Amino acid sequence: MRSLSIASTGMLAQQTNVDVISNNIANMNTTGFKRQRAEFQDLLYEQIERPGSATGPETRSPSGIQIGAGVKTGGVYRIQQQGALQATENRYDVAITGRGYFQITLPSGDTAYTRDGSFGVSDQGELVTQDGYPVQPGITIPQAAVDVTISKTGEVQVIVAGDPQPQTVGQLELATFMNDAGLEAKGENLFLETSASGQPTVAAPGEPGLGTLSQGFIESSNVNAVAEITALISAQRAYEMNSRVVKTADEMLATTSQLR
Repeated sequence: MRSLSIASTGMLAQQTNVDVISNNIANMNTTGFKRQRAEFQDLLYEQIERPGSATGPETRSPSGIQIGAGVKTGGVYRIQQQGALQATENRYDVAITGRGYFQITLPSGDTAYTRDGSFGVSDQGELVTQDGYPVQPGITIPQAAVDVTISKTGEVQVIVAGDPQPQTVGQLELATFMNDAGLEAKGENLFLETSASGQPTVAAPGEPGLGTLSQGFIESSNVNAVAEITALISAQRAYEMNSRVVKTADEMLATTSQLR
């Protein structure tokens, strides 16, 4: 009975859907997190009678008979909607408004990308992430600095004790990709370049196609709690309906097995 296998694919698809929604809800307070959405596709069809096949000497079937085999997960993509900016007490926190990713140097030497601008300073004065990974290009804050300012275009300036004139100590840059959805999520709010994302284009914030920076802010998650709960309820109901199909198919098989 096809309905058993068809309904089972529906239950598996909705299980994936709930997994994605659960991850969104779990990351409601994750800095720079972009919510995900699962997309589904129907499986191959069994062509019992092809559309347009002959049904008589001069007649053809207008629609044929095509029986579907169920559903599968076609992909899970990120929705790159801007998250709200949240003010912080940290002068090294930086939020991106618009497109772009900060570049981070991993211990392996590879470059990762993130929207999380929760930065700090290492014991060497280097601008780093919360995990201690250096921000590219490398920026070092002098020990004698009494104030630090980061402009909307990424220019980092400091005021050194005894010198009222600001000194430029570095320039933050942003990277963009042709296909942001093709980035590989590594965890720790980091992404890696893939063949699907394309190579990064790096430039200063505020350049055409790039966002600007806001010092003293971080970008909140773009997860909408109401939308996620609504999607969760819909997925739950779809799962229940598929399980009902399994139960009905089992009852029909039981009836068949009891025939004398």
